[in-house]
Amino acid sequence: MELVYIFIGFVIIQRLVEVVIANQNAKWMKNQGGYEAGGEHYKYIVALHAFFFVALLIEVSSVQAGGVKWSLIPLVVFLIAQIGRVWALSTLGRFWNTRIMILPGVKVVAKGPYRFMRHPNYVIVTLELFALPLIFQAYWTAIVFSLLNAVILRVRIKEEERALKEATDYEEVFKEKGRFIPSYDE
Repeated sequence: MELVYIFIGFVIIQRLVEVVIANQNAKWMKNQGGYEAGGEHYKYIVALHAFFFVALLIEVSSVQAGGVKWSLIPLVVFLIAQIGRVWALSTLGRFWNTRIMILPGVKVVAKGPYRFMRHPNYVIVTLELFALPLIFQAYWTAIVFSLLNAVILRVRIKEEERALKEATDYEEVFKEKGRFIPSYDE
């Protein structure tokens, strides 16, 4: 059982480190003339992710009281999503953030996984929120937080795309790209 908590703890630490990086990136962007857009919903994203880990730990503790069974397929999906996460975040570099940070007049990043779709990081987060609980048979957490994530992403993506269209070349660069389904240019 301890290994389960170490694994989940590692993911929590990873997310906290990402928040620190996001805050540093936000500060850098503001110093370059950037601004935050659509910040009204950000507190709900933070709450969703915080309560996700609370719910996951509670469900894992209660469901797995007799011993932990790891499911291999969701584990593989989660680990692949981690590779995708690193790829997406490293591709965006200083432009990656947990907030909607806009730097007017800058060309949007259209390389790495962004060559294929508009929102690969949201696909990855969606996979993670679904797969991580399934590794430990925490079905309620997987279902409830996947649905809540879909609701908040609907708001988030609308705000993000609106802000990017107003201040960057987003619409021109991504007009042929699907939001979540890869498309390829030849």
